[in-house]
Amino acid sequence: MEAGKRTVRDIFNRGRNLEIPFFQRSYVWDKEQWQRFLVDMRLVSKANKPYFLGSVILKQQETASDKDSVLTVIDGQQRLTTLNIFLKVLCLKKGTDIEFRETFKKQRDKTIILLHNHNDEKSFNEIVDLSEIKSFENISENDKILGAFKFFSDNINGFDLESDLDYFNILDNVLFVGIDLSPEEDEQQIFDTINSLGVRLTTAELLKNYFFNRNEIEKYDEYWKSVFEQDDETKLYWDKEVTTGRLKRTFIDLFFYSYLQIKIQEKELKVKSEDKLEFSKVENLFESYKHFISQYNLSKQEILNEIREYAHLFKNNFDYSIIESELTHESSIERINAIIFGLETSTLIPYVLFLLKSVGCQEERNEIFSILEAYIMRRIAVKATTKNYNQLFTDRLISNEIVTKKGFLKYIEGNENKVNYLPSDIELKAGFEGSVLTNKQSAGIIYFIESKIRDRSKQATQLLGINKYSLEHLMPKKWENHWGKITNNEKKNDRNFKLKTLGNLAIITQSLNSSIRDSNWSVKKEGRANKGGLKHFSAGIETLTPYLELNSWDESQIDLRCDFLYKKAVDIWSTK
Repeated sequence: MEAGKRTVRDIFNRGRNLEIPFFQRSYVWDKEQWQRFLVDMRLVSKANKPYFLGSVILKQQETASDKDSVLTVIDGQQRLTTLNIFLKVLCLKKGTDIEFRETFKKQRDKTIILLHNHNDEKSFNEIVDLSEIKSFENISENDKILGAFKFFSDNINGFDLESDLDYFNILDNVLFVGIDLSPEEDEQQIFDTINSLGVRLTTAELLKNYFFNRNEIEKYDEYWKSVFEQDDETKLYWDKEVTTGRLKRTFIDLFFYSYLQIKIQEKELKVKSEDKLEFSKVENLFESYKHFISQYNLSKQEILNEIREYAHLFKNNFDYSIIESELTHESSIERINAIIFGLETSTLIPYVLFLLKSVGCQEERNEIFSILEAYIMRRIAVKATTKNYNQLFTDRLISNEIVTKKGFLKYIEGNENKVNYLPSDIELKAGFEGSVLTNKQSAGIIYFIESKIRDRSKQATQLLGINKYSLEHLMPKKWENHWGKITNNEKKNDRNFKLKTLGNLAIITQSLNSSIRDSNWSVKKEGRANKGGLKHFSAGIETLTPYLELNSWDESQIDLRCDFLYKKAVDIWSTK
């Protein structure tokens, strides 16, 4: 890597091309940025002093010969494009287009130095090749290239073209912080470091330009556009962001990560353990793809074939909206989606995608989905660690080709790493009685039980999505004002602990008003004045409604409800 001050002439070396990745996002600057740019260029011209326009990162292409050197524009697309359009307008207005050509076109064949992406190429080339000012009509709102040309054409007239906008003053004083990368250097890491507060290059954008070049439009349409960019609905799906641990990641990023984890487990590829570890890092996903394909001599075409197949499976099965919709009581991908997105367990995705590809029979899929649900929910109830989930669901289960319920149970029971254990019924009972879980976990357990035991044929009230319910403590944390006095410290501590456990927790459709939440049992059930109580916000909820007929609520009732929930859980999440 070489870094330093670069002039416009340094950047636009007339013996080479600068190539914006052909499938890069479009030019997006608008009137606000154009107006600021125009004002800045006047200041540069008048002051005749150095002016830094920002950073430009250029990467030498591996296949470029010395004669036809091509550098990829990693960062600087917006600034370099705007500079070209603005100075083209200025030269056309002044009748000195030769000055533009002597700067922004190659010396040998007079062709355009800056090669644009597929969305902007036609408009950009048309502008750069103009011999006189042209009036463009009916410009599309999405064509920011023509929009910029029109803006500068219309607004440059208010300036003195000799004193306010001197071409050579601008050319000689506009400077960039230039970073030149060799072919083997990681452009994503450097881009993200330079632009830590800006829009990062996504894995999908980098991969798109890695798999296709500007001569492969038909191939791109078939293997990428039809899969990831077919229409607005498709784009919205793949751009959907979900929370994964401490990060937010898009569906398309989750997909490419998941596919790679599946692919590297193929036995015939014999991927080394240290490579698997490196390829499992989410922050270096693009580099992992490049190194994996290169090191293991894989065909890009074969990878694209598989990506298309897996992507269709992913889109047809992974559905974030399930957290807003009624959950089926049948074991299925819908319930797995509710675990993944409702309980933020995205580490399951690679293994689930593997199952979707490997198990064609819907009945067999649902059977393993049932044990997968039981495994996760039992472990949540007993507060088992999730620290090994990434290795389990992105490596072990896939590499060992575990695709049946029987195989799953046998693998977990025979695994020497006991951290991945499946909790027994006895351990599950202890969890229901003694685990203090997060609100999301508690609400999730109760919701999943509710979705199974609800008699839909008798219920007039539809079960809402997992994301639609609030968690309520039946006996409030602030019980001392309205629930009687306890002088015995041991009993007081027992109550304070027990009210945090599952037997005292319920899901309701809306949080209670604070004055109702902390009231005595009678008021909390019925509400007061125009403030609804538990009965009002729990219509049809079978894990709660029967208990609202009780005249009192105390530790003994918490124990009874805990036992009720536990017995339902044992039946629902059976390991037999």
